Amino acid sequence: MSSGPVLVTGAAGRIGTVLRGGLPERGWALRSLDVVPLPDARPGEEQVVADVTDLAAMVEAVSGAAAVVHLAGVSGESTWAAVSHANIEGTYCVLEAARRAGVPRVVLASSNHATGFTPRPDAGLLREADALPRPDTYYGVSKVAMEALGSLYADRYGLDVVCLRIGSASPEPTTTRQLSTWLSPRDQVSLVDAALRAPSPGFAVVWGVSANTRAWWDLTAARALGYEPVDDAEPYAEALVEVHGEPDPVDPVHARVGGEFTLPSFDAEVDA
Repeated sequence: MSSGPVLVTGAAGRIGTVLRGGLPERGWALRSLDVVPLPDARPGEEQVVADVTDLAAMVEAVSGAAAVVHLAGVSGESTWAAVSHANIEGTYCVLEAARRAGVPRVVLASSNHATGFTPRPDAGLLREADALPRPDTYYGVSKVAMEALGSLYADRYGLDVVCLRIGSASPEPTTTRQLSTWLSPRDQVSLVDAALRAPSPGFAVVWGVSANTRAWWDLTAARALGYEPVDDAEPYAEALVEVHGEPDPVDPVHARVGGEFTLPSFDAEVDA
């Protein structure tokens, strides 16, 4: 990894805030970017106010960076105009800016919703190769496009691009589905740190969850990058099951990778 700070886009968001606290503890200098000024400056942190869909601004923002962690964008389902602009155009601008500025590595925050209509396996764990693009929403489509753009820039231009198919990134699990999909704050930092440190990953797509007892995703590929999750959602299980009941395996929320994002309430016509 070359010298220089790591540019984190979407630094004011939920995961960005976690990384701003955790990555410096792992030795990374940060350049934090968002469309709004960050309310708190951390020691040694550079701050940039810019829109990731502004290519010229992004070329300037990535100049001299060692790597980019791209989190910015619409973080759930919305209109096609909003999602395609922020998430697809934004990812293009980040990757193209990295190419132009000679930044060798980009870590992309993809999502399980890129494969949302994939059924959970009847037995065993789901590998990335077993979960081809089956997006559950416009948001999921944007994550498929994100991975495709990452593949293009890795193959054509030689960037190292790591796509993290994040499960449920939150302080603690709040639903019985999240007993399987939770990615704890500590493990968010560990996963991104591994994606930044892995030697010559080329193009990689890995699941992003903690070491959950009830997980249905295979973490072999993530562990190959050096990711070693330490948290497990199971300590929260008794309380959540008491409130919500044991997960019903035929309920689409538990039978499909994307959970509630596959339900009719997320239909594009509803949000149009």
